[in-house]
Amino acid sequence: MPLASIPSPSQGVWNLGPLPIRAYALCIVLGVIVAVWIGERRWRARGGAPGAITDLAVWAVPFGLVGGRLYHVITDWQLYFGSEAPNRPIDALFIWKGGLGIWGAIALGGLGVWIACRRRGIAFSAVADTLAPAIAVAQAIGRWGNYFNQELFGGPTTLPWGLEIDPGRPGTVPGVETYHPTFLYESLWDLALAGLLVLAGRRFALRHGRLFALYVAGYTLGRFWIEGLRVDPAHHILGLRLNQWTSVVIFVLAIAYFWLTRNKTGDEPLGAVADTGDGQGGDHADPAHPQDQADPAEAGAKEEPDAADGDSGTESGTESGTESGSVSGTESGTESGTGSGGGSGGAAAEGAGSGPADPAPSGEAYAAPEQGGSPR
Repeated sequence: MPLASIPSPSQGVWNLGPLPIRAYALCIVLGVIVAVWIGERRWRARGGAPGAITDLAVWAVPFGLVGGRLYHVITDWQLYFGSEAPNRPIDALFIWKGGLGIWGAIALGGLGVWIACRRRGIAFSAVADTLAPAIAVAQAIGRWGNYFNQELFGGPTTLPWGLEIDPGRPGTVPGVETYHPTFLYESLWDLALAGLLVLAGRRFALRHGRLFALYVAGYTLGRFWIEGLRVDPAHHILGLRLNQWTSVVIFVLAIAYFWLTRNKTGDEPLGAVADTGDGQGGDHADPAHPQDQADPAEAGAKEEPDAADGDSGTESGTESGTESGSVSGTESGTESGTGSGGGSGGAAAEGAGSGPADPAPSGEAYAAPEQGGSPR
């Protein structure tokens, strides 16, 4: 008898009148809500438009539920089909009773997100990197549904955090009361992984799906050893459970992608971007060109005022030159007339030079070019 243990809940379903409220479903729903909330915050911080992740979730959630259930039914078909199946074939549709394979949920959920990204002009890799920590947190929350269902636990243990399981459950051993709480192991692993992903994303600015690849590698690494602790029925290949082999294959693929894209650069379209207050965000959703690049028609429209400005500058320059020439011509004519006069005229000129000269009337200033020709 262990000194301490984790008690299992006495029930996982509460009836609200004719409506059953299942803890497993609540954990899944809560995980989705938290993931969308985290994803929205991270997406806005990246420059994306508010509400984009919520819109993508409309595609991801149903696709993910169907994919997760399909993976479970395909890999554990003997539970629903065959003469010795403990469940009816129709029970394969009852998701709320438990049985969602994470591999199918990620694969088909990712397909739903990819379709939505294509429709909105958003880079799928940017969304994947944004959602990587959020998905890990959602998995950490969703695993508590296994706790309420008393399922997917590990082998017998006498550790003080051993999980109490009711006798008669699949995988229990007669006379044994506590088992490894694999749901708790995976939940804690996923939370730690989410924190590491956030830190890695800030430290190394991982883009183009590399942060998501890091999430996949990290999750499969933990899932491999946690899966090895479980005692629920599963297919075995060369001594390893099927999900362990799946973890190995996906881990290798994730590491390969992470390495092959190490030098990948370039922009990742975010679709409609968040309004930054400079008038360039919010409504810009044209995938044909960046925000700082105008259409040819727009560029032509902007050149017309420039041409008009050039004409105005020409007219201004002409007027300036005419005025300058007129004044120059007037001064030249005055000096010439003074030099051809007598001595008294010269003295008068000197006297005029020693004092302030009276400004010439505007009429005379503009008449000088007409009398003396073009200014030199």
